[in-house]
Amino acid sequence: MLPHELRELPAHTPSAAELADLELLLNGGYPLPGFLGEADAEAVRARRRLADGTPWPVAITLRLPEGEPDAPSLVLTDPEGTPVARLDVTERWGPPGERRAAGPVHALRPPAHGTFRALRQGPEAVRAQLGTASAVLAVVAGGPLHRRAIAQLRHTVEQLGGPREVRVLVLVNPAAAHPVATGDALVRTVRAALPELPAGTALAVVPLPGHGAPPEAERALAGRVAAAYGATHLLSEQPLPLGDRAAEQPSVLVPPLWVYDTDVEVWRPAEKVAPEHVRAEPGPEELAELLDAGEPLPDWFTPPAVAAELAAARPPRSRRGLVVLFTGLSGSGKSTVARGLADSLAEAGRRVSLLDGDVVRRLLSAGLGFSRSDRELNIRRIGYVAAEVARHGGVAVCAPIAPYAATRAEVRAMAEEVGGFVLVHVATPIEVCEARDTKGLYAKARAGEITEFTGVSDPYEEPADADLTVDTSDLTVDEAVARVFDHLVKDGWVAADG
Repeated sequence: MLPHELRELPAHTPSAAELADLELLLNGGYPLPGFLGEADAEAVRARRRLADGTPWPVAITLRLPEGEPDAPSLVLTDPEGTPVARLDVTERWGPPGERRAAGPVHALRPPAHGTFRALRQGPEAVRAQLGTASAVLAVVAGGPLHRRAIAQLRHTVEQLGGPREVRVLVLVNPAAAHPVATGDALVRTVRAALPELPAGTALAVVPLPGHGAPPEAERALAGRVAAAYGATHLLSEQPLPLGDRAAEQPSVLVPPLWVYDTDVEVWRPAEKVAPEHVRAEPGPEELAELLDAGEPLPDWFTPPAVAAELAAARPPRSRRGLVVLFTGLSGSGKSTVARGLADSLAEAGRRVSLLDGDVVRRLLSAGLGFSRSDRELNIRRIGYVAAEVARHGGVAVCAPIAPYAATRAEVRAMAEEVGGFVLVHVATPIEVCEARDTKGLYAKARAGEITEFTGVSDPYEEPADADLTVDTSDLTVDEAVARVFDHLVKDGWVAADG
């Protein structure tokens, strides 16, 4: 329980990125006392230095919610409401809607939630694990470690004195935006590469969220964090800006280009390989295509254990979770087509959940009205449930009106974080929808008996990003269902022989 003196303080749950920053503030990964005030933040953005001249690359700030009470301290909680830290507010700054709080942070309890807790050790524990090696070579892994990166790392260790003198530290950043493996999946792929690395390699999970700063500033921040964890050297594909080389920065080593030499079947520096013997490694898009098709990844490119983790993280589309969101006016036929698609998908062997607009309104969103904010909340709820279905490999077929582009984009983002997303615009003209209206809703809306009715007294924002458009005024239900189903087969979401 919280101490008595903290129970009356207002609580605030920071964003995921701010919670990652908070974790590094509390464990010493960021050598700062807390979130920055306006003078420090502006100085960092302008000169990559704090107001007192101390080199620091990125502004670490905490945004406040609207209406946050003017209290001397805040209790910062995780998404489950568990208190994590106390922020003693020394400054509130920024314009309305962008208000921020600055001040030192104090841990209230060790983090209790989240995956890979045993690997989320702070700098002190990691330094103890590294011991008294004469050099510590770190790499910040924002993607899987394939054979090229492994060969470069092992070669660099030899250049620095060999495994007896040099320890290797791999910092995995689960917040990295990698096209194939992110979050927990990224941690698993990097862990799978450990047997290929020098004995005694230390592995730590360190969240390094993006802050919207220039890429060179984000790289400098990663260097500062690596130094806090004990790195004396940092293996990086790009150098740090000279102005950011504070005493706390490790020496940055930029390896030469390495390629796969088909003549001797090893990875070597490009200058030692004849051009005709260079085998190009698959890029991110080609790698994603191989995984989507269920094709094996070649051993020369990545270790089998890493390939297995990637295949588990990104199974073929026909076995991956998917959200199909139908959007259209009332009476457009979207619910009927959605039901038909759900039946066809079930017949093809996919696990399907149908989230129809009217059913969701009675159950999941009971009590909500039809104001814009309530409509947006209804779609967010549908999106959350649909994304959870997709997270576990199922297909969620959703058929709300979903009139607003921004909210549909939120659902797309939720779905694509865990699986796939297909937006189907049922673009039946309003006059056809109105003519079909057996409930008389359009007539009531035009008579003013129903307010905020989409297409009449409330806008419908036609999607510019629809993956497929169907019009049930010139297609039968079966034809519309077949068109959507065929689209899913073509894109690999349903096995062609399903």
